[in-house]
Amino acid sequence: MNIALTVLNITAPVFLLAAVGFFWVKLGFEYRVEFVTRLAMTLSVPCLIFVALIRTEIAPEALAAISLASLGAYAVVMVGCLVLVRLLRLDVATYVAPLSFGNTGNLGLPLALFAFGEIGLGYAVVVFAVMAILSFTIGIWLVSGGGSLVRVVKEPLVAATLLGALFLWQGWQTPAFLTNAMDLIGQMAIPMMLITLGVAIARLQTKAIGQAIILSVIKVLICVAAGWAATRVFDLEPVAAAVLIVQLATPVAVTSYLLAEKYGTDAMPVAGLVVVSTVLSVIALPLILAFVI
Repeated sequence: MNIALTVLNITAPVFLLAAVGFFWVKLGFEYRVEFVTRLAMTLSVPCLIFVALIRTEIAPEALAAISLASLGAYAVVMVGCLVLVRLLRLDVATYVAPLSFGNTGNLGLPLALFAFGEIGLGYAVVVFAVMAILSFTIGIWLVSGGGSLVRVVKEPLVAATLLGALFLWQGWQTPAFLTNAMDLIGQMAIPMMLITLGVAIARLQTKAIGQAIILSVIKVLICVAAGWAATRVFDLEPVAAAVLIVQLATPVAVTSYLLAEKYGTDAMPVAGLVVVSTVLSVIALPLILAFVI
């Protein structure tokens, strides 16, 4: 009973904030997703990542371990998803990237924070950054055939991660007034991303549900297995291991649908994956958290 209540306390705020965005749109109120997403990804999330890293008490060796574990786990996930797509004779450009890269920002970061506190958030931003780098290179290459290293370097969240890692490694700190200002900006990120997630899901329209259910269930199984294996191979401490597994198991991100629209792949089944995997995560993520806590 205690573990069920603990998991409910962790997951309920996440899904309640997403529900705010969902019903906000359904009630007919205006919400400019493009503006909010740009504000979050270019300002608020980078500040959140940078402050989390410079304030973290995690040893640099532990951060290096989870970085390598994340790379290894995502490599396994991508191979597993590629094999799945090939076996089902689906289009590689449409399915592999969405199935491989989950919603580690909108859902993964708040779950890590609520479940494991600031230390968990420190680990989570590293996994998030690794995912972002892979998504902006291999992910875009899969969808469009043209990944760009320059684009990765220009992404504020990647720059914030690298700079935060440098400050952590050297033991540097920004002036208190600047850290506090960035902290305030970063505090916007999590509620803003969760509400935006709800808004985006409310606006998606898709009929590709049956296939999406099967793929979403298999995606969770592949991701959890890859995460568990990586935690064993790299001998991660319990909190880092739990954070990695939860981050990998997050549902298909709304950005996957936006990229499909942008690069001309079939966006309808991706929209189906976003909706179904997010609904499935209401059940799957609490079960995973109950297992790893």
